[in-house]
Amino acid sequence: MAGTYLLVLLGPSSIVVASLVPSIGAIESLLFIAFAFGATVGFVILLLGKYSGAIINPAITFGATFARVLHSKYFIPYLSFQIAGGLLAGLTLKIIFSSITPTMDLGSTKLAVGISPTFAVIIEAIGTFVLTISALVASTRIKNSKGQALLVGSTLFFLILLIGPLTGASFNPARSLGPALLSGYIDNLYVYFIGPIVGAVIAGIIFRLIREHGRPKGNLVCLC
Repeated sequence: MAGTYLLVLLGPSSIVVASLVPSIGAIESLLFIAFAFGATVGFVILLLGKYSGAIINPAITFGATFARVLHSKYFIPYLSFQIAGGLLAGLTLKIIFSSITPTMDLGSTKLAVGISPTFAVIIEAIGTFVLTISALVASTRIKNSKGQALLVGSTLFFLILLIGPLTGASFNPARSLGPALLSGYIDNLYVYFIGPIVGAVIAGIIFRLIREHGRPKGNLVCLC
């Protein structure tokens, strides 16, 4: 819950802050936002990975369960706390920013002009697939938390640079849910549930099929 809260608080906050700086250009804004999300994920892995696996993304909870890296008995508890963390972060964003910039929708994920919901689902699924594979590889092949944080955090950073201008690059239902519900901006919200979950489940199934037998499973590390 704490990890999801931090991600959904700090990530969307970077979107709002970037919008409030008139001198910042589109590229600089995108870099700032991507860094905020990637760095937060890396920090959460370093801070919480040894305690909970730092799974702060409901989609990756699906992927890890299908990959059989996360025991199925943890599925519902993880989802419940991730959703609660996202909603609590949304409430915090509302308290902080609603009086400052009531029209910013608290950093909610939005589709770019010309991007259809169907295409957005596909893009979000592809991005989440890559992020889930990154998290699964980090958890089963990389033994130190710094390496895990670097791999998953940098993966998210580059994915946001590539996909952010199109869909907002959510890859995380909790990240989209909190700001959307608390701001009232729920347009195309289903995109950020269907796409990430489908992408993560496919990644989990493929990872399970190709994983070498007998390798230690490790502790899942991620997130957004």
